[in-house]
Parts: sequence; structure tokens; C-alpha cells
Amino acid sequence: MNIKKVDHIGIAVSSIEKALPFYVDILQLELLGLEEVESEKVKVAFLKVGDVKLELLEPTSPDSAVAAFIAKRGEGIHHVALGVDDIQARIDELKANGIRMIHEAPKTGAGGALVAFMHPKSAYGVLYELCERTDKGVHHE
Repeated sequence: MNIKKVDHIGIAVSSIEKALPFYVDILQLELLGLEEVESEKVKVAFLKVGDVKLELLEPTSPDSAVAAFIAKRGEGIHHVALGVDDIQARIDELKANGIRMIHEAPKTGAGGALVAFMHPKSAYGVLYELCERTDKGVHHE
């Protein structure tokens, strides 16, 4: 498993509009962009922290996974995304090692990245996302 870096940390928030002043004005992080990922029913804000990004996730529907997360656990860290190459090979390798995957094949996520999530019950309670950036310079870097 060749993990290149922590690509980003996903943080569930009830409102990006309300949360952004903390990140931009108080922490003085650079806002890299906003995006809606309709397939996941979330609005996303990307913030730069050195070589890592923070990804604020606001549910756009009460039946989204992020809305369910906030209802159950409240706002806070949602997932850690690990940057990889050849995401399908990484998925296959994890499965061969007994890791339960939420996604058995990569899907398109925010910023056009290919993503797949491990089930937190296989990862000591942490929701890990595998993230493969397909065209390296464009995605909010």
C-alpha cells in the first residue's frame, strides 16, 4: 500500500457560511474554493493548511451521509483522506487483507478525485478515504 500523504481532513459542519469566518478570519487559512457534490448531497469548502487541505462538508439534504453523521455525532472530524496512486489496486489490496470497504470501486468525489471509503469498523473507528488525484495540478492545490 503506497500512501503518499494525508490529502485532506474532512470536517462535517452544519453551515459552511457560519463556519468559514472561523477558518478564514480567525485561523487565517486560505479558502481554495467551494463546490457542490450532488452525488454525495454535500457542499464542500476547501482550505489550505500547508500541504494538506481541510474539507468542510455541509449536507445539502437531510438524507445525506454527512447529515446522518452530524445528527449522530455532531459537527467535527468526519474522515481522513489518504492520497494514493492506482486506487483500484489499493482497494483490492485492502480487501485481500480483510478490510471492509464501503466502496468496492472508486467513485468521483470533490475536486474530480477518485475516492473510496474504508468502513470504520475495519479501521479502529476512523473513516478513511482513499483519494487519487487524476490530474495533479488542478484540484485546489
